[in-house]
Amino acid sequence: MDRELASGGSILRNEEARPLLSVRGIEKRYGARIGCTGVGFDLWPGEVLGIVGESGSGKSTLLGCLSGQLRPDAGSVVFDTRDQGPVDTLTLSEAARRHLGRTDWAFVHQNPRDGLRLGVSAGGNVGERLMANGARHYGGIRATAADWLERVEIDPGRIDDRPRQFSGGMQQRLQIARNLVSGPRLAFMDEPTGGLDVSVQARLLDLLRGLVRDIGLSVVLVTHDLAVVRLLADRLMVMKGGHVIESGLTDQVLDDPQHAYTQLLVSSVLQV
Repeated sequence: MDRELASGGSILRNEEARPLLSVRGIEKRYGARIGCTGVGFDLWPGEVLGIVGESGSGKSTLLGCLSGQLRPDAGSVVFDTRDQGPVDTLTLSEAARRHLGRTDWAFVHQNPRDGLRLGVSAGGNVGERLMANGARHYGGIRATAADWLERVEIDPGRIDDRPRQFSGGMQQRLQIARNLVSGPRLAFMDEPTGGLDVSVQARLLDLLRGLVRDIGLSVVLVTHDLAVVRLLADRLMVMKGGHVIESGLTDQVLDDPQHAYTQLLVSSVLQV
C-alpha cells in the first residue's frame, strides 16, 4: 500500500517511507470524564496534521498526551528517532523525554509567554536552545540567534531586548525562533495564532507556512480556526467528546464534510 510523504508542501508517494509518529489507542480520563479515547493516526515526514473541535472536545488533552505533557491511561506514541529508530515515547525515562523535547521535538504555546524566558534577552532565548544542544561558541551562538530573528521577521538589532518589550505577535515569532533554531523534526503547536489580531495572524501564518516548507517540519496543530488549518494542514482530524469523528485531507473534509458535527463547524453554526 502506498504511503503518503509530505515534502516541500506537496504529498508524495513512497513505498519505503515510514511514519515519523505513529499513535495508537490513546486514552485519557479525568475520573469518569473522558478526555480523549481510541485516538490513532500516522504522521509522515514533512506533514502537517490539524486537529479541530469545540472547547472540551479533547484536542488539547490529546496534544498534551502526544507531547509528553500529560500521561495517557492507555495507548502508544511511537516516534522514529534519529539514533534508535521507532521508540514508544511513553516508555522513555523523564530525562530521555526532556532530551527529545529540546532536540527533535518543539512545542509552540498559544501564549508565547509560556514558551519564553521573559527575563532573558531575545538572543538569549534563542541561544539557550542551541546551548542545550551542545553549542558553546558565544560568537557562533549569537550569530545564529541573529539569523533566526531575521528569519522570523524580528529586527536583529533588537537581539538584546527582552521579550516584554515586544508586541504579542513579535513574542510569538520569537517563541517560534527559539523552538526551531535547533532543527527539530516534529513540532506541536497549540493555537499558535490565538489572541492575535487578523493582520498579525496573516503574517504569522505566512511565516509558519514558509518555515514548515523550508525546514521539512512535521507538525501536529491544534486550533479552533478553520482558516488556519486550511492554510497550514495537509490532513485534518475533527474531535467531539474525546473521539475523532472525522478525518481526511483538509480540503476534502472542509469542502465536503460527512459528519453532521463537522458540517456545523464548517458552516459556523457551532461556535468553537
